[in-house]
Amino acid sequence: MSDLANGVNLNQLTVNVFCVHGPYSRVRMIREITVILLIGFVAWAYQATCPPPPNVCGSPGGPAITAPRIKLRDGRHLAYKEHGVSKELAKYKIIFVHGFGSSRHDAAIAANLSPEVVDELGIYIVSFDRPGYGESDPDPKRTRKSLALDIEELADQLGLGSKFYVVGFSMGGQVVWSCLKYISHRLTGAALIAPVINYWWPGFPANLTKEAYYLQLPQDQWALRVAHYAPWLAYWWNTQKLFPPSAVVARRPEIFSAQDVQLMPKLAVRQINRAQVIQQGVHESLFRDMMIGFGTWEFDPMDLENPFPNGEGSVHLWQGDEDRLVPVILQRYISKKLPWIHYHEIPGSGHLIADADGMTEAIIKALLLGDKVTLS
Repeated sequence: MSDLANGVNLNQLTVNVFCVHGPYSRVRMIREITVILLIGFVAWAYQATCPPPPNVCGSPGGPAITAPRIKLRDGRHLAYKEHGVSKELAKYKIIFVHGFGSSRHDAAIAANLSPEVVDELGIYIVSFDRPGYGESDPDPKRTRKSLALDIEELADQLGLGSKFYVVGFSMGGQVVWSCLKYISHRLTGAALIAPVINYWWPGFPANLTKEAYYLQLPQDQWALRVAHYAPWLAYWWNTQKLFPPSAVVARRPEIFSAQDVQLMPKLAVRQINRAQVIQQGVHESLFRDMMIGFGTWEFDPMDLENPFPNGEGSVHLWQGDEDRLVPVILQRYISKKLPWIHYHEIPGSGHLIADADGMTEAIIKALLLGDKVTLS
């Protein structure tokens, strides 16, 4: 018997059913949509924070290999560039460690030393691409110690002998601290040129690091907070468009001192290879640098002991008092905590201190010969 025959109105039945079950269906629908949106947000967030794989040199579709390279203990390759006299004839052998956003081509001490000084003293310099930069393979497992061991292995494979000098600029200066910690027995001397500070080194008084930290631009304060407290967000933070990313990554003019700006034309020649610096990707070069440099260190440089207690070598730290990237007040504190370091503070100089007239020669002669600085 049909519904109509029983006097049942189908439209009314539908309305009654909806009235009874409709609100519960709407709640369920809202709940399901919320879950879907949440899943979508999580997927987007994961994709946004997960950097693309590096475009490794020599891989299919990757950049070409043009530099000489050594193969390291773990299978990675390290690209290098030699300067000065041949290592077979050299009296002094120096490994130079480049700074943030640079490469083996940015060896200021090699570019600024006169050929006469190089030949007279017999100086050999080798610069190399730190992991992820230029043509050196990325190292997702990079640590402070692994960088020092890379340098030791580079020296061994190039036959530099049992002892050598290390010179590091900016972020490369942080690597020199690691060399002093882990391979000091291989060093004849070391120079740190405007070495970048980690504001979380426990040896600093809290009030001093707070003062120095707030001398930075606000976006750099946030970029370093992310690198230290949430390194897994480093890629997203420095590529997103919602907030200003690191001014250092963006190379904003505010980060340079008056002297730095004047020196910029001298750097133009070295900028020819600028595109090669991050050709394998920004994460394993720039952002990995930030995570390692401003993460939690397993040692405090201010706890280091003099690696040359008998005067068989020396450690020098060079700093401009107008450096806008590395606060001079923190370098002064380090020099007081470590009296065995030869501290050289240059009035009127900024971060690009090694490119100022006469500075490279002064830095090298102080390191190799113990000469006192006499700048006009």
